[in-house]
Amino acid sequence: MKVLELSNLEDGLRLTFGGAFDTQAALEIVLEPFFRALEEHAGDWMPDIASGRRRLKYSRANIWKALEDRRDERSTGVWLYRTKRPALDLSLQLWLPPLPPALDVMATVQPLSLFAEEERCRRFIEMVRAWASCYPVTHAAAHSEADRALAGAPDFGRDERTARRDGFDKIYEVFWLNVFGPKLVETVGRERMLSTPAHRVEELPNGSVLLVTWPTASDFASDEARRAQAHAHVHLRPDLDFNAVLHALRERSSTLAPVVPRFHPDVAPLLSRVVDGIAIHKRQRRIAELNVYQTPEPEEWRPMHLALPADVENLERAREHYSTLAEHLVALMHTKVPSVFEATPQSLSDVDYQFWHEDFPRVFERQHIDAHAVPAIGAYLGEVLVRNLGGRWIPRQKREEAQVLVGHRVWFPFVRARHYMRSCESLLDFSLTQLYRVAERYRG
Repeated sequence: MKVLELSNLEDGLRLTFGGAFDTQAALEIVLEPFFRALEEHAGDWMPDIASGRRRLKYSRANIWKALEDRRDERSTGVWLYRTKRPALDLSLQLWLPPLPPALDVMATVQPLSLFAEEERCRRFIEMVRAWASCYPVTHAAAHSEADRALAGAPDFGRDERTARRDGFDKIYEVFWLNVFGPKLVETVGRERMLSTPAHRVEELPNGSVLLVTWPTASDFASDEARRAQAHAHVHLRPDLDFNAVLHALRERSSTLAPVVPRFHPDVAPLLSRVVDGIAIHKRQRRIAELNVYQTPEPEEWRPMHLALPADVENLERAREHYSTLAEHLVALMHTKVPSVFEATPQSLSDVDYQFWHEDFPRVFERQHIDAHAVPAIGAYLGEVLVRNLGGRWIPRQKREEAQVLVGHRVWFPFVRARHYMRSCESLLDFSLTQLYRVAERYRG
């Protein structure tokens, strides 16, 4: 059963929920309120897949089956998904004795724009309220996934070990929706917390407090919503300065504001892939940087009248050797880059992106890169020039002197490959995509 995966290209509403449960009762009884609230309030983002060790159609019976399949001595869990938009990724993890019994939920619903409607947000709040009323909460929060990351969640500047040990032990941040457990409430002061200026503040029967800063989640970055967020945060943390908090929130809004890509056309196919692979909270800033990025003009060429003449005895055998070397790149990349078989301009951009995505020059040993990757890349680039631009190999005994004649220029693909593999930064500065586009432009 194929599930709809979350997209890296759009924001979502991220929920984290940490609570406890009664270990004396059967799991079906313990979790009945959880799934009842989900089914009552989810609406159009209701899961249709329940997954344990295999994916099954969502039903209570299949949920119990998934929990049983995943159960071991210390834990069990189930993952819930959808097969069509809106997308959902929800994990429910239960920690069992001898560990302290705990119920952890992490869910993301995409797109965040789904929560522009106040009624849909109200239903989401009611669902979390029902869960927090049944499962004693340490802390729960729902907010923009991108803005959470900019806020530093979940570590908030602490090292991972400290963050895991202490959890949300003080008010590090106030999100769109918050549930503060009794311990946090007492730390702040119950009276102070209940008097927080916010859209909704409610004391729950178990001593937790539900706090919602703004009616809708999707417009968290608007100035009005940021002011509400800052007022709530400073009220709960009187040691903080309102203007400083608001300034930081506005900076985050600015960081997330959409930037129109205006990449140089020679490298636009590659840079578009690069920004698509960047975490959403960093993407807009990276687009702005790449909009002004200028790749160096290729130097790996000579005018035709300065071309080095072929100096090998058998021209055809030399060209077959270059083709064989190019096949080494196909063998290396074909699983992750199926287009590599086609040897087209698009396949060059796909290869560029994959090497960049893998941090290839940093991850792999230099001796293997120079001995195997560089020759394969250079030969492949040359073959793409030959097949798509009517180029012609001019073989040389020294590999780096080998040229491909395109129009009135000869290009040195093996030299380009050596420059390309110097570092991760060089993958952009000396991309295969750019050299091809420049050679195409000067073909006539």
